[in-house]
Amino acid sequence: MAGKGGGDEVKFGVNIPDEIEKGDLMAATSHLQQLANDYRAQRVNWQPYLHSQMISQEDYNFIVAFDTASGKSKEQMLGEQSQQCAKTFLNLMSHVSKNQTIYYVLVLIDDMFQENRTRVEIFKEYARKKKESAWAPFINMLNNTDGFITNMVSRLLAKMACWSTDLMDGSDLHFYLSWLKDQLKLPENEYIQSVGRCLQMMLRIDEYRFAFVAVDGISTLVSVLSGRHNFQIQYQLTFCIWVLTFNPILAEKMNKFNIIPILADILSDNVKEKVIRIVVAVLRNLIEKPEDVQICKDHCIAMVQARVLKHLDLLSQRKFEDEDIEADIKYLADKLNESVQDLSSFDEYASEIKSGRLEWSPVHKSTKFWRENAPKLCDKNYELLKILINLLQTCKDPQILSVACYDIGEFVHHYSVRGKTVIEQLGGKQVVMALLTHEDSSVKYEALLCVQKFMVHNWEYLGKQLEKETKAPAPNKAVA
Repeated sequence: MAGKGGGDEVKFGVNIPDEIEKGDLMAATSHLQQLANDYRAQRVNWQPYLHSQMISQEDYNFIVAFDTASGKSKEQMLGEQSQQCAKTFLNLMSHVSKNQTIYYVLVLIDDMFQENRTRVEIFKEYARKKKESAWAPFINMLNNTDGFITNMVSRLLAKMACWSTDLMDGSDLHFYLSWLKDQLKLPENEYIQSVGRCLQMMLRIDEYRFAFVAVDGISTLVSVLSGRHNFQIQYQLTFCIWVLTFNPILAEKMNKFNIIPILADILSDNVKEKVIRIVVAVLRNLIEKPEDVQICKDHCIAMVQARVLKHLDLLSQRKFEDEDIEADIKYLADKLNESVQDLSSFDEYASEIKSGRLEWSPVHKSTKFWRENAPKLCDKNYELLKILINLLQTCKDPQILSVACYDIGEFVHHYSVRGKTVIEQLGGKQVVMALLTHEDSSVKYEALLCVQKFMVHNWEYLGKQLEKETKAPAPNKAVA
């Protein structure tokens, strides 16, 4: 099935390393894993649960035997009593009210999966015979208020969804991916590493990638990455972006979320090799994977605009343990240097506008640039003008507001009478007028200059009309 294990490698020609379960250092030190280690050591006395009739005799017999079994004896037990195993664990999850015991049960299930991935089918087979949903008992527990329970259940769901022969789909998949996305946005979420690990697993599978995009997952990843996080979170979330970019369709869409400037920032700030490795791998995918040549070119321009070449030059002077990093750095540097040779001033300008990171680069103040390129701002249904106006409405940065006001004024000045009309129809004039009372003096000044350019066009238009009227021949007077 496409997107499953080796199928993903065949489809997209990549061998994605199994980072999740191969002893990545943070796996043992994540908050969830630390707690799981503690709860694993706190064995449960099942006798009181039997005496109080909270669990049945057969559930008691199974869990006591399972709890003490190991190696071949556990393997034999699960082979002979797989249905009882699923039944007992599901009963314990639903009938036991003490959180400490639930913790222990969830850790037992996770250990069982970890010892042998095919054991995820135990719950699937049980649900199939009962004609019930295998996902529902776990999905429902995501509504629990206890952080360890919800994140441990999430870990189990990720393993079942990725290791089973049947994919999760429909409302279950939508709910789970939405839950993961929302957990990323929780302020100071102590389980964010665990959330990241689940996404690292899920997004290797193509069907799950598109489902994640459908719940607005990419913009959430980008938003969280743009904040301040430790290197491990940066690595995990960039890993998620990386696996998404192996799909050519998603690679083409990626910079619509302005990911390139954010990755460039991470590259400039980070000294950790694992983070550098994953960032340059994403940047390479953004050039290699899209099938649309123009999008590859746009991505190169965006990288040049974000000063990636400068960062690559510095990185090329470092020695890395991983040879792939050096190969990726060379590939990127070659591609970006090629791009620079073909880069027009308008390409550079358009990339800057699309990045949303406006600054007083020379092109803004060039009369020659505006005289030659003002009409191009109307291309693609006024795409660049709409971005400038949106920045004026949403941005707080005084420099960006000032530059955007200046650019709109220059467009009006150089695009004949139509420039003023276009901006008015897009709602830009009203937005600029609102900035006349901005608290920042430079923003007020640029907004005032922009409004004056609107007014100059009015006077120029009236002047031309008056000139036409004065040059027109006088009407013949009637002969008396």
